[in-house]
Amino acid sequence: MTDLSKPTASPNRDLAKTVKESKAPAISRAAAILRLLGKSDTPLGLHTIARTLGLVPSTCLHVLRALVAEEFVAFDFDTKRYSLEAGVLTLARHWLRRNQFTDLAQPMLDRISREFEVTTQGVNIVGLDHIIVVAVSQSGSSFQISAQIGSRFPALISATGRCIAAFGDYSESELEERFKTLRWDEPPTLDQWNAQIQQTREQGFAVDAGSYISGVTVIAAPVWKSRDKLSHALVAIGISSAMQRTGLDALQQSLLASARTLSNQLCGEISP
Repeated sequence: MTDLSKPTASPNRDLAKTVKESKAPAISRAAAILRLLGKSDTPLGLHTIARTLGLVPSTCLHVLRALVAEEFVAFDFDTKRYSLEAGVLTLARHWLRRNQFTDLAQPMLDRISREFEVTTQGVNIVGLDHIIVVAVSQSGSSFQISAQIGSRFPALISATGRCIAAFGDYSESELEERFKTLRWDEPPTLDQWNAQIQQTREQGFAVDAGSYISGVTVIAAPVWKSRDKLSHALVAIGISSAMQRTGLDALQQSLLASARTLSNQLCGEISP
């Protein structure tokens, strides 16, 4: 199984920067701690958390105690380490329960994944900041591309990023500035990327053929929750050679048709 996620230059440094620049530091500190614990494979001690996020230990302890009291974080008295608590699942369950996109998208993702032997995702678009995986379907093949619900990626990366750039209301200067921060295995030039964005506008979906991850093709089709706002995307991910064997053109058209159907269900008819 191949993991879709790619390491960033310094994800923890980004968390620390967000905390430092926040206009609501208490909320930002709590969110940063939850994200850090969520990414860690093992529980973390107070000083590790504080050092990673650039927090004063006493301040970090105050936030951690509040999160423990709210049952979002668990504290092990034997090891003196912190980890996520089940309380975060309550929030996630409430969100999933009211999220119409996930309920409608899952059967489509399952069908496409099964028919074309690819990993499929439904992603939530959060402006130019990032995208979040909110639905996943894995193929039954022995070699899979791994993806997890809750995974976050830079908004403009890969095929989904081309959809955001093509159909979002963003200036060229905004897009160019964000493009400079993206990390690829086989990075396109800015001119190539802009040409791919134009192609995305013309054909209605985007393709990343090995730029983000060598040997992996990513296809994304945009989904609108309202007529004037791109809110989600359907994504198919697979080994490039295998996608060619199972029918890349058919997969692209199936993903696009599903995204249009989903958009119509969410906000009414959208012209093809």
